[in-house]
Amino acid sequence: MSNIFYLGYILETILISVTVAAAVTPVSIRLAKKWGIIDKPEEARRVHRRPTPRFGGMAIFLGTTAALLIPAGMSEQIKVAMLGGILMYGLGVADDIHDIKPITKFIGQFLIASLVYALGVRIRFISNYFGLENADVNANVILGEGVAFLLTVFWIVGVTNAVNLMDGLDGLAAGSVAIMASSLAYIAYIHGARLGAMPVCIALVAVAGACIGFLPYNFSPARTFMGDGGALYLGYMIAVLSVVSPLKRATVIGAIIPIMTLAVPLFDTAMAMLRRTLKHESIMHADRGHLHHHLMAAGFGQRRSVLVIYGIVAIMGMVAVLISRDLYIDAVFLGMVALLYMGIIMIPRKSQRGIKRIITQDVMELEKQYFVEYLNAERERRKHLRETEEDNDDA
Repeated sequence: MSNIFYLGYILETILISVTVAAAVTPVSIRLAKKWGIIDKPEEARRVHRRPTPRFGGMAIFLGTTAALLIPAGMSEQIKVAMLGGILMYGLGVADDIHDIKPITKFIGQFLIASLVYALGVRIRFISNYFGLENADVNANVILGEGVAFLLTVFWIVGVTNAVNLMDGLDGLAAGSVAIMASSLAYIAYIHGARLGAMPVCIALVAVAGACIGFLPYNFSPARTFMGDGGALYLGYMIAVLSVVSPLKRATVIGAIIPIMTLAVPLFDTAMAMLRRTLKHESIMHADRGHLHHHLMAAGFGQRRSVLVIYGIVAIMGMVAVLISRDLYIDAVFLGMVALLYMGIIMIPRKSQRGIKRIITQDVMELEKQYFVEYLNAERERRKHLRETEEDNDDA
């Protein structure tokens, strides 16, 4: 079937997901207040200043699920993805209510990813890009069960936590996932007729639509947070839908596409793990060293910080689209622009010497540094105004 045939399903999907998410969000706020699922700004790494409901993930989950009930989006692999999504959302809700230990949450994610693998959603092969001998007739290196299992589980758990770590500012995770899902959905759409990717496209549109419906309540100043239920669910859905075979094309370049789309959260997570390792802390230890914390320390504020990261995520989404169309030079250029911006954010104007010190620098110290610079600049400005007024009086 042609892509045009599916346009009606796509429009129906986004309409349902946006509408359901927008309608359920106020209900989730009331339930959060009733059940005491409230995020209190007690930790230093928190950026909000007042208790806020954190049960908005219910709206994202129900919006996506309602839209995926459309038959055109219900391939066998999509059904497996939905089953895992239900379990991942349940794990996140349990964390929102009972604040379970990080290791327990990690084990739960591992078991869910393992179940999804057992049910057939897996990375089965890679391109024979390096001329390996054990390639099949299509020049694909078929992975052994052990390697395929590790790759699939590592990808699902890694991306799930990467998106969860993005949920640090109002609207950041929801808007970023909407952009990432839209980019992957567009790639699936333009290659849909040839690769049979339309069910994946529709599923990704459902995820993006649910985020869009939820975003008006979550953008700064947020009236509700998605909580771990929403963050884990979104991370899982992005991860597992990018593993479904039509998006994971039989080329090494095809395998890069989801990595490029998810470059920002993956980069941020890799830097967090490196930072915590260098500081001899647990990689699960929460801190204030993420991209959005650096932007906040520089005085951008929540809204502008979020919009800056939206822009970088959108650039990387375009990089993925260009790669899918074999426009590699254009993709490399745009990718370098995005990396430049991320580097500028991570390295302050007056950074400490040495890569290790830059990576492990205390963002709270940066905030003090920027504040002192602001005060000094304000003193100079006022001094200049006084001198100008005195010169005018003398004249």
